[in-house]
Amino acid sequence: MSTLFSEHALGPLTLPNRIVIAPMCQYSAEDGNAGDWHLIHLGQLALSGAGLLVIEATAVEAAGRITPGDLGLYSDDNEAALARVLAALRRHSPMPIGIQLGHAGRKASSHVPWHGGASLTPAEGAWDTCAPSALPHAPGEPPPLALDDAGLARVKAAFVQAAQRAERLGLQSIELHAAHGYLLHQFLSPVANRRTDAYGGSLENRMRFPLEVFEAVRAAVSPHIAVGARLSATDWLEGEADTESWTVEQSIAFVQAIEARGADFIHVSSGGVSPRQKIALGPNYQVPFAERIRAACGLPTIAVGLITEPAQAEAIVADAKADFVAIARAILFEPHWPWRAAAELGASVQAPPQYWRSQPRDFKNVFGPYARIGQR
Repeated sequence: MSTLFSEHALGPLTLPNRIVIAPMCQYSAEDGNAGDWHLIHLGQLALSGAGLLVIEATAVEAAGRITPGDLGLYSDDNEAALARVLAALRRHSPMPIGIQLGHAGRKASSHVPWHGGASLTPAEGAWDTCAPSALPHAPGEPPPLALDDAGLARVKAAFVQAAQRAERLGLQSIELHAAHGYLLHQFLSPVANRRTDAYGGSLENRMRFPLEVFEAVRAAVSPHIAVGARLSATDWLEGEADTESWTVEQSIAFVQAIEARGADFIHVSSGGVSPRQKIALGPNYQVPFAERIRAACGLPTIAVGLITEPAQAEAIVADAKADFVAIARAILFEPHWPWRAAAELGASVQAPPQYWRSQPRDFKNVFGPYARIGQR
């Protein structure tokens, strides 16, 4: 039997298989509101047969958007717009749905990627950004405002309010975005955090604000909702003599800390906090980070990073390098990737009855025995 297509628990949430659709920004919202694009995009992914669909990085306040096109969950309008999309998905798919909540920090106020991704100018509608310290992400970018006590309280409250909105929407998991150089990662990494108060300096201090946010979110939502985090395991700056950075060893300490505070899972990625990063790209390039963290911590672990082939994904979970694999760009290119994986691995996957007749003759059980009902 395929391990990839076996049930497994993500905290209180049992998933029908080990395939997670990673959160992928679409930069297509208006004032944070989901629209027709999200209905089409998430709708096709909800029919893919994956075990869990995670909605893209969703800003907890307007100033926390990476771009003006980012999805948000900071207003009643945002909540109503996303409710419309989710209602359509649920009419046609039983797939569990989660959301990633984040704040871009100093990487906010930028153009969408297909317009270059550079910082917006005041004439283009730029807004003030915030961060642990008044350090720009890259040379030539405007410096952010260092968060004071009131700012810290505001951001934490914004995470809590967005999480409560997510629960009202019936979402089944919440992933806090502490990766890719965004605000919570900025607090963790000494590359971005040069504070001299209780939120900077030592590892314990740098972890303090992300842990406070996690505790507040965990306490604000019901126990049946799986709450975890996405983490950059390394800044990919090790070996630079003049740079102290975030490392796998520090990541293990952080994961142990959120596990002690009730985390249900950890999603392991890497990089994003510095344009000087040197990433060694290749198939499975981030899986060893997930494997190390899983071994040290024991939390259900999601691996990601150029996982594109079914046999590759199967080996990761069968060899206990991770509990789940997250598919991102590969499933954008091939929205029914889990169907192909089931066919190649001799497994079955849930698919809508409207599509049952599409399974190739060589793979009669891809959609399970009920798919043969009514075939001519």
